[in-house]
Formats: sequence, structure tokens, C-alpha cells
Amino acid sequence: MDFSNENTFMKELLDYASTVTDMRQEKKVLHKMMDIIMLVFFAMLANADDWVEMEVFGKEHEKFLRNYLELPNGIPSHDTIQRVFAMVPSEFLENFQKQWNEMLNSNEGDKIKRLLAIDGKTQRGNGTKNQKANHIVSAVDERGFCLGQKRVEEKTNEIKAIPELLDGLNIKGTIITTDALGTQTAIVKKIRQKRADYVLALKANQGKLLEDVSLYFSEDKFLKKCAYKKTVEKARGKAEKREYWQTEDISWLSQKKEWAGLKTVILTRNTVTGEEGKVSIEERYFISSLPAGIEEAARAVRGHWMVESYHWHLDVTFREDENHTIEKQAAYNLNIMRKLSMNILKLIEVGNKSLSLKKKRYAIGTNPEKHLEQIINL
Repeated sequence: MDFSNENTFMKELLDYASTVTDMRQEKKVLHKMMDIIMLVFFAMLANADDWVEMEVFGKEHEKFLRNYLELPNGIPSHDTIQRVFAMVPSEFLENFQKQWNEMLNSNEGDKIKRLLAIDGKTQRGNGTKNQKANHIVSAVDERGFCLGQKRVEEKTNEIKAIPELLDGLNIKGTIITTDALGTQTAIVKKIRQKRADYVLALKANQGKLLEDVSLYFSEDKFLKKCAYKKTVEKARGKAEKREYWQTEDISWLSQKKEWAGLKTVILTRNTVTGEEGKVSIEERYFISSLPAGIEEAARAVRGHWMVESYHWHLDVTFREDENHTIEKQAAYNLNIMRKLSMNILKLIEVGNKSLSLKKKRYAIGTNPEKHLEQIINL
């Protein structure tokens, strides 16, 4: 396997995988850890979701896989794949993803600030009556690429995990969005220290701040002075009107000094009218370090949906919640590999048509040799 003259993503991945620290006793090792990492990666791209499916994929395509993997004792059993994959240091996989994403995002010259949405998702299949399921906080950009993640440790929560996640990312010049749980003074301080901006949701966990901001926007005389934007979309018999208000007038806000870099507050109102004329209205409030600029504020608020869409793909495209891997590190390592696989699927075209991610996986699974060669040459 000589990749010395090839400068491809796969060469970098194979080179990196070969550096993994294997703590097993060398004399007892039948299957290389590097081979198992790459087998899981290839199988996942080819629509395999559980350990048995990965073993089946490996045995059906062993000849092809030997072009890239050593496999000195053939394809391991599904039990061995799971056991060894659980031994792979999660930091090792996180670091590879970080390196690759930095290469993917080398766009310092962009004039438009990049959005980075942060939110958590629970691996429901990992939980039992005696074990709390893994909860993982992810950072997803507006193109739908996951740039990093952090597992929430036992007896802690997202409030501690988010700063740790931010510490491992280059967020300079980005706009960070979170749900209300991430609206914490310590998280805001971390974002500003790393020279990024924020648009953070307000809910009951910030009761006094929420009360003050909502009271301000309830006054028509103040609302009329705000920057304003409206969009209307119609689909499937429904009309959705989105309205945005933003103001730099925060001299009245008693808590403003507690929030590093706070410059504006934002109100959004979504009005949905159904086929039968039924109307629903939802209002949400945000604090932000962005200066007045309603277009960018609206883009940041609207853009937070991308992380929810990403989590939807983990469950629908990769069937994450149906995977009942109980060992916590193995389950977390699978989450990292799913995200790496999803990033790859977003970069490639499979066949002549524009396929969904789910259908791309299906197509790769029908002819892995053909489609994985395309990925290998990325």
C-alpha cells in the first residue's frame, strides 16, 4: 500500500489512523486498530449501521479493502470490531476531525461572518435503566459540516461542555448561536475571548433578563425605532411570516455589563397561518454582540436550525437512536465517525442525480468499490 505519491484526503486519513496508540499487548493482537477504524469508516459510508452489518460489509468486500488495509488475519468478527473500536481514544478521533475541518474551512478572507450553531443531542440507544445515555454537544456550520463535538461528562451538563468545545475550535470571526441553555455569562466571556460574536436565545433560565427584554419590545414606541425585517414563505398550504426587530438602545438594561460585548437585543415573531385559517404566533428573544445590522441578525437567528437538521440526519440517515451500543466510549466514537461520514457525503455526488444523504449511503452500499474509490480520491 504505497500512497507516497498521492496527496488525497484518504492518504491523510490512512496516515493519521496509522498513528493511533494501541494499548493492547502486541503479541495478542490479531487485528490492527488502524484496520478496524477504517473498516468502520468504509462500512458506515456504505450504509452499515451496526457491528454485524460492518462485519458483513467487510467479508463481502475484503478483496477491495485489502487495497488500503493490511487485514493480516482477515475481517474480524462483529464482537471484535466493537471491542477494539471501544479502545480507540476518543481524543484521537476528535483531533483528526478537527484537523480535517480546519483544512476544509481555510477561508479567512470571507467577507461574510461564518455561522456556528451549538446544540446538544442524546444518544438514546446508549441509555439503559442503569445508565444515563451519552449526551453530545456539537458545533455545526451553516453548510452543515460538524466542526467538533464534546461528550457531556457524567454529573455535568452542557454549560460546562460548551466552553470546552469552544476551546478546541478556531472560532475567530464567527457568529456563535446556542439555545437558551447556552446563554451563560461564562460562555459569553469565552466567545469574546476567542474574538467571536454571539446571538444567544433567552428563556426562563434567564428570567430577569428575559423579562426586561420582552417588556422593552412590548412597547410600540420602542418597537417603531428598531431595525426591522420581514420574510414570507408559502408551502404545503401554510404561510409563514417571519419578522425580526433589533436595537442598539440597551442603556435601560441593568444587566448589560454582566454580558461581555453585549451590543444589541433582538425580537423574532413567527406567524404561521394554516389552510383553515388557524393562526399560531411564536415570539423569541435574543441577546447579541453584533452591532446594528438586521440582515446579519436575522441570518444568525434563522441559521440556528442547521444544527437541528444535522441531528435529524444522525437519526434518520444514520439511524443513531436505533443503535443500542451500551459501551459509552464505543457509542461516542461511532458518533464521531457518523459525523465524519456525513461531512464526506455532503462533498460528493453519487450517480447522475442530486441524491439525499440517505440515498447516497444506499447507492454506495450497492457498489462500494466504485463509489469508495471516488471518496478515496477526494
